[in-house]
Amino acid sequence: MSFIDFILNLAGLLLWLNWRAEKADPVGKRRPATLIGTLRRADARSRHWQIPSLIAALIGLRALFYWQVGSTARWSASLDLGAKVLFFPIPGDTWASLGLMLLFSLLSFGLTLAFWYLSLLLLSLLDGPEPFRTFVRQQLGRPDGWSRGHKLLLPFLAGAPLWWLASWPLAWFQLIPAPAAEWRRIGEALVVGAGSYLAWQYAAIGLLGLFLLNSYIYFGRHPFWNFVNAGALVLLKPLKKVPLRLGRVDLAPVAGILAVLLAAEGIGRLLVFLCRKLSV
Repeated sequence: MSFIDFILNLAGLLLWLNWRAEKADPVGKRRPATLIGTLRRADARSRHWQIPSLIAALIGLRALFYWQVGSTARWSASLDLGAKVLFFPIPGDTWASLGLMLLFSLLSFGLTLAFWYLSLLLLSLLDGPEPFRTFVRQQLGRPDGWSRGHKLLLPFLAGAPLWWLASWPLAWFQLIPAPAAEWRRIGEALVVGAGSYLAWQYAAIGLLGLFLLNSYIYFGRHPFWNFVNAGALVLLKPLKKVPLRLGRVDLAPVAGILAVLLAAEGIGRLLVFLCRKLSV
């Protein structure tokens, strides 16, 4: 069931990307050399409302599917927010259970979108070459033009208030315990906001892994690899002075991946610990 949810989130994300591409290029004149540029386009006026409707239908129909099948499969839905994990009870036969599955379906897709935009934000900070830089700019929108400092603060400044607002209905639905004091709610929001940076580990590891692969296997001169190499080199700058080359073998990408994994694991454990203390 979790794998099905993951696949459906990817399908919803592809629909979202297609919709964003149509908004950025409503008449279909510009076709960037990216995956989005290969998607078939129709008249933007007639399709402007169709893709959001399809996404809404996907969210609603899969919630109904989870409600019907989840109890038989003994599946307990969960959402990993980095510093905190939300657990949803096993679906039952009541309308309240259907409401919880609808909430889970909505939040699951929202978390996928948040992960996507956090990854785009990291790519915007790395500022790779064209033409993929244009794709990042079109998808990320206005924040792409912000200063580096504002971009670095954005995950925290967006994540903390969002969790503070979400904690009220989540406590009402009994998905999280109601905090004993308001300062605990605020503290937990700050910790969850800090945990949003953990999403960057996957994009960073992906870039470094592709950079390592491209270092030993020639894939041609496609602009995609130029973008990957430029981003990976920025990520590896902190290790520039560390002797990580053995003859012709460059261990910097491997060291970078290990550093990201260890840092994410350590920070994640600390944030989970703080969340548990604040929830007591």
